[in-house]
Amino acid sequence: MSADPTNLREMAELMAIGAPQAAALGFRLVSVEPARGAIAVPWREDLVGDPTTGVIAGGVVTTLLDHVCGLAIMSRAGERTPTATLDLRIDYMRAAAPRAGVTAEAHCYKVTRTIAFVRAQAWDEDPADPIATAQAAFVLVGATK
Repeated sequence: MSADPTNLREMAELMAIGAPQAAALGFRLVSVEPARGAIAVPWREDLVGDPTTGVIAGGVVTTLLDHVCGLAIMSRAGERTPTATLDLRIDYMRAAAPRAGVTAEAHCYKVTRTIAFVRAQAWDEDPADPIATAQAAFVLVGATK
């Protein structure tokens, strides 16, 4: 199924900022297209993990990556698709820059009847120098076998 671009953008906005956790963290939609999406979280002092470094906490980055993976699945399906994280592997490559926001982008590259497979990365200043990458599998809730 494929959503028209306006409907896809509206669904993506709701997903990116409508969930209570996403709203509390200040997520904002950067982009959405079929099977891809990007979300950013701006730097805020209350999101810092270690006050001496001023770096956004790793848990915020994990949440951002998980959330953007869900966005990529939804944008591939063209509709709000309930999912549950089955497996989320994150490789942290470096700390984010101090006082820098983080952007994450995901690509849903394969969907079976019951599982969606997604790759994602997060960066602070340059997508070519990621702070973390993710490989994930999500159960499509309610999918028939």
